[in-house]
This record gives sequence, structure tokens and C-alpha cells, in this order.
Amino acid sequence: MNLSKRVHEISQQDPSKAAYHFMGKDTSYGEFDQSVSKFAGALKALGVAQGDHVAFLLGNSPHFLISLYATMRLGATAVPINPIYAPDEIAYIVKDSDAKVVIALDALLPLVEKAHMALPKVEEFVICETDAATAAKLAQLPKEVGQKVAAFSEILYKADPIEQSADVQTDDNAVILYTSGTTGKPKGAMLTHGNLYSNARDVGDYLQIGPEDRVIATLPVFHVFALTVVVNAPLIQGATIILIPRFNPKDVFDAIKSQKATVFAGVPTMFNFMYQFPEAQTADFETVRLAISGGSALPVALLHNFEEKFNVRVSEGYGLSEASPVTCFNPVDRERKAGSIGTSIINVENKVVNELGEEVAVGEVGELVVRGPNVMKGYYKMPEETNAALRDGWLYTGDLARVDEEGYFYIVDRKKDMIIVGGYNVYPREVEEVLFAHPGISEAAVVGLPDPNFGEEVNAYVVLKDSSITAEELHAYCAEHLAKYKVPKHFEVLDDLPKNTTGKILRRSLKDQALKQS
Repeated sequence: MNLSKRVHEISQQDPSKAAYHFMGKDTSYGEFDQSVSKFAGALKALGVAQGDHVAFLLGNSPHFLISLYATMRLGATAVPINPIYAPDEIAYIVKDSDAKVVIALDALLPLVEKAHMALPKVEEFVICETDAATAAKLAQLPKEVGQKVAAFSEILYKADPIEQSADVQTDDNAVILYTSGTTGKPKGAMLTHGNLYSNARDVGDYLQIGPEDRVIATLPVFHVFALTVVVNAPLIQGATIILIPRFNPKDVFDAIKSQKATVFAGVPTMFNFMYQFPEAQTADFETVRLAISGGSALPVALLHNFEEKFNVRVSEGYGLSEASPVTCFNPVDRERKAGSIGTSIINVENKVVNELGEEVAVGEVGELVVRGPNVMKGYYKMPEETNAALRDGWLYTGDLARVDEEGYFYIVDRKKDMIIVGGYNVYPREVEEVLFAHPGISEAAVVGLPDPNFGEEVNAYVVLKDSSITAEELHAYCAEHLAKYKVPKHFEVLDDLPKNTTGKILRRSLKDQALKQS
């Protein structure tokens, strides 16, 4: 079984059931599967064959869902790319992934015009036009560009449908997901049909997602968290996805009420914005049975505040691109531990090891390693990086963690983010938790900067609710709750903290900026 085959199966069993809701309109599983079949035929007509790579520059829209499942139906490999990346970033991924076809938003048409010479391997650009004006622009492209461009609706209309999924093997690549590249050039994690299907199935079972669920998809669907938790897992369970083009607290609350959503998934920044939204009320979440947090650590104070305000259980989980992504979640049928990423999901094993790869005692901090059917095949065209990440059947995550007596895991911090002050380890998340508990702080991030005497010093960046709070007050507050060496030496107040497209706070950007100014 693979994802596209499973959706086709559901379309035969319950064709009228809503697969997704977008901009006021429901699309049934029967209609969705028909579009997937037609677009698979269109891609084949463009020369895409089993094993070829197809890049997407698409956001939260039906175009993404149709393109993804059509590509998999052909047995080709999907390469989702963040559509708001800079042209150089997009060009790097398209080139490195050896994409044969690029499917793009119509807003990116100017980029296509510029890129056709820079990306000679790309045989075709498919533009998802949203209006007649864009269609007219496509027809007026210069000949050398126009020969490479096709309109989504036009090729869909002409295509002969392909209903039968290609005969793919479990170990064949389904998706190549490029990591964010915070430590260098992005790496393409090769996720197989077995990886993606097993993780979608196991996440769905673990979180008890069923056909009656209606899942909010406001996380960017080109990101691995959304791809599995709010796209693939609901679809293979026969649930309904409520697609929201981009995150906005009001739009999410409106969608939950009008569509009677039962599951919401977000990153901590989204939970923070929704909690602070002035018009938010408990009634806005009354149909939601489960709220899911991932992507980065959810501050415990925010978790408790959100649960109390909206009367909903928040389950925090953990994952990474290389694991398709989910490895842990707080269970929905037994105790949820605040601050924990929960227990290993079905069929996945996590453990904490020392520098020698030996499992450490309960409560000790070490590196989290993972194994299971969800772990990637490797990095595309990067054998050395693959060998460094995959050792003796285990994926080394680069995250520091500990586990308690009941098998609940706790992420302490990123291995690379740990700060060493005079020989003492300081974990940024621990300091951030203290700052987040301050009633006058809405956001916080902590980084380590060079110090001539102690090696590194702790620096904090905060966004304030109360602008009258001084650095001296914050220093005194931290001194009450932290050991002296953990107290930030400097506090800088910002209007906003830098974030990626999923809302994850970018400590690296703060650190790089500070180093440039020093």
C-alpha cells in the first residue's frame, strides 16, 4: 500500500465523502481522485516517467494536494519547495534535485521567465493560473520560454487519466525534502513510499484520527510536519482536511467554527498568536478534541494558558524531516506530560545515547536517536552526510534529550545550540521557559555568544507585552529562577523575533546578527 493507492481506494469506497475544504468549497474523495488521475496523465504527457523528479513551488491549495498525489501515482518523486524562498535558494534546490518539471504558483511566473536559462535540466514549467489574465500572460511569453511553460488547467483538461498507481517498491523514493540549511547548504532527505505511508498510518492510529475528523491545515503543507500530520494521515484515514492558505488567527478561528474542526495542529508561534488574539473565546475551540504542537518546543506556561483559555488538550510531539517526520507524541488515551514530547509512536523506537552510542541511564542527557520504518533512505547525492546521520540502523537527530521512568522523552535542546559557560552546560530552552513564564514577555529566544573569560555568555532576545519592563527587572527575575551562570548577561528588546515559514524562531539568525555587530 502507498499513499496514492490508498486515496484511490477510499474514493471507490466512499466517493462523496469530503476530502478537503478550500475557500468555501468541499471537494469529495471521488473528485479529488479524478483530478489526481487526470494530472498524473498530464505529467506523463509532459514526459514525466517513473523515477523522475518533479519540483513544487506551491502553498496551501488544492494544486499542492493534486500535484503531490499525481506525482506519486506515476511513481515519480516529489520535491516540495518553499515558494517564498529567494530565487537563488529555489534554483539551488531545483538544480540539486535534478527536477525534470517544476509546478509553480502563477505569482512566480516572473521567476520562471528568468530561470528558464539558469535551469537547463527543467523540461517543463507548469503554472497554476488562477485567473484569465495570467492565462493570457502565459500565451504571450517569448518563444524560448513559452515552449517550456504549460498551464495547469489546460493540460488537466487534455489529459488521459491514470487511475492505476505505478508499481512502486517500498524503498522507492516518494519525496525528497530539503532541510532548512541552517548549518550549510540544504540537504535533500530521501523519503520512500514506505517511510511516508508508515508514518502517516502510525500517526493517524496513535492520535486516533478517523473518518469523522476534520483537520485544520494552516501549517505550510510543503513542510514535513504538515505533510504527514495534516495531509497524509487524515487522507489515508478518510478524514477531511480544511485547507487555509496562510496562517491568521482570525481565519483559523472562523474555520474551526464554520467547519466544526476537530483537530488543530500548529507550531508554538501559532499557539502564542492565537492565545493573544484579542477576540478569542473558549467557544472558538469547542468542537476541537485535540490540539497538536510540533516544530519546536512549546513553552510549558503557554501550553497551560492555552489549555485553560480554550478548554482543549494540547499534545506536544517531536519529529524531523529525516524521520518522515514523527517519532514521538504525547498519547491521547493516557497521561499527557507538559514539557514532554511524549512516548515513541507505534513501530518507532527512540533512545538517548552518549558520544559512544551507548544508551544512558534514565534522566541523563544525551543525543536522541531513532529507528523505524519512517527513517529516511539517506540524503540525495550526499553519501558522507548520510553515513554521519545513519549509524548502525539508527538516525542521529542532533537533539539533546532525556527520558523518564515511564518512557516519556524530553528535548533539552539542539546539540549545536548548547551554550558552555565556564565549563557549565546551559540549554537555551531552559532559560527561555523561565522568560516565557514572565507575564510581561510574549516571545523569547536565547543564544550563546563568545566571552573572553568564560568561553560563552548567555544572551536573551525578548518581545514585550509591557514596554515599561527594563533589562534590570528581567535580570533580577531570572536571578530568582536560575543558577547564576544561566542568567542572561544581556537582554535585547525586539519588535519581532526572526522566524522561518513554519513560525519556528531562528536562533541562528539572532546569533549571526550579533556576531556581525560585535
